[in-house]
Amino acid sequence: MITLPEAHATRRRDLIARLVEPCHYDLIVVGGGATGLGVALDAAVRGLRVVLIESHDFSKGTSSRSTKLVHGGVRYLAQGNIGLVREALRERTLLLENAPHLAQPLPFVMPAYKWWEAPFYGAGLKMYDALAGSAGLGRTEFLSRSETVAQLPMVQPAALKGGVKYWDGQFNDARLALALARTAVLHGALLVNYCRAIALNHDNGRVVGVVCQEQLSGQIFQLRGDCVINATGVWVDELRRQDGAAAGGAAATETQAMVAPSQGVHMVVDRTFLGGRAALMVPRTADGRVLFAVPWLGKVILGTTDTPRHDLAREPEAFEEEIQFILSESARYLRQAPTRKDVKSIWVGLRPLVKPPDDEGSNTKGLSREHTILVSRSGLVTVTGGKWTTYRAMAEDVLAQCAKHQLIRETMHGLTKSLGLVGSDRRCFEVRALHEPEGLHSYGSEQALVLNLPGAEHWLCDGLSEAMVRFAARHEYAIKVEDVLARRSRLLFLDARLAANLAAVVAGILKEETGQDPAQEEFVDLCQHYLLKG
Repeated sequence: MITLPEAHATRRRDLIARLVEPCHYDLIVVGGGATGLGVALDAAVRGLRVVLIESHDFSKGTSSRSTKLVHGGVRYLAQGNIGLVREALRERTLLLENAPHLAQPLPFVMPAYKWWEAPFYGAGLKMYDALAGSAGLGRTEFLSRSETVAQLPMVQPAALKGGVKYWDGQFNDARLALALARTAVLHGALLVNYCRAIALNHDNGRVVGVVCQEQLSGQIFQLRGDCVINATGVWVDELRRQDGAAAGGAAATETQAMVAPSQGVHMVVDRTFLGGRAALMVPRTADGRVLFAVPWLGKVILGTTDTPRHDLAREPEAFEEEIQFILSESARYLRQAPTRKDVKSIWVGLRPLVKPPDDEGSNTKGLSREHTILVSRSGLVTVTGGKWTTYRAMAEDVLAQCAKHQLIRETMHGLTKSLGLVGSDRRCFEVRALHEPEGLHSYGSEQALVLNLPGAEHWLCDGLSEAMVRFAARHEYAIKVEDVLARRSRLLFLDARLAANLAAVVAGILKEETGQDPAQEEFVDLCQHYLLKG
């Protein structure tokens, strides 16, 4: 098991110094979300020379805005996508084993209000168990009315017939992304956040590198390598257009958009609205969508939606009809109906759904949830789609395609199947359930490192100490207040108003640690996007 030595740090000056050094990389990864980080880690473990650049912070986009579920995909089973479900169930188990401090099993209960619902959905979930096989997390159980209420104390009791209980997983997405990044670094990769790819370099029609700009200083760097991976999520078409324009001719036709963005909205309310430790799952709401109420870090996440979106805003806002959908459907299934004033935080994630040629993207429910890999005539490798649960399998697929097109040398695959991520040594920490409030448990075996820093006894709020802010600055790439309060801690996603109130004190600690402008006012403005209006 790899552990982080106290001497290891992610100071900005050290990262920039490494960018300056002349190096010919085997792999240049553009994009620091789940997909890009997974590729960087897998490649680094194989011994390849890897650099990854991210225009914002790691997992700033879609990868920090998921429903926090590590799952095989019950609704994909209903669609008949057995292959996707089987792969996801296998990867679910590997993720839970490799990051037990960040991903854990979670029971889900489907309440039944009609006589046929429990046997109908239960039969499908028994098939879910069968597909999981030895990788199952627990067996599906049929529940009586009283047993359902015991599991979901705040479920709507009127007309309740019973329910079905099954198991999936839950995780902390932004901190898992950070664990991937830091584990890749320990295997020799160079990863730099706030470093934007502004152009591709070509030589005789082939991609041979990336021009990037460090976003804090404006400094320009030239990165040269054998293979460039475009893993920028919903934004992949931007780099593809640059590639097509540079290649010209027939290659320009390859720049037809391959992503149809779909947005998912999530709201956070107090845990009292759900009660208990199980999640509530409604497989088919009034309009055919899925509804979740998931306990997470001391709160409850309500969601989600699946709505086409035609812009690629970095901070997309929920449409009013999405807000009304979540609130009204929650009222149907919860004894106490959440209202707008009960919402502590609301966030929106853009899903990179892959569309077929000439598709208008008007119905995102019918678009592919699987990942797609495209190698252009110039050799640019683009990967998009997929989901967090299968990030590791996606990375293996990407590197297999790179080797097939002779962009990298053949290497041994499967090395990440049993690779524990930073902090994963179970011998060094006690696993605490992710439905508990934030705290030191998400650091796993690195808890002692945090406790040894100044301010370990100074708690800024429940779940966040001064020492945790210092650790984020020294070892976790944090520069801005947003980096700490949105992703190293998840406070912005749990309680946006409290996060805004803590901005000044966190900014002071960061400024002391990094010497950089922590963008306090920028973060306070951002918090307004996470507060539900009206």
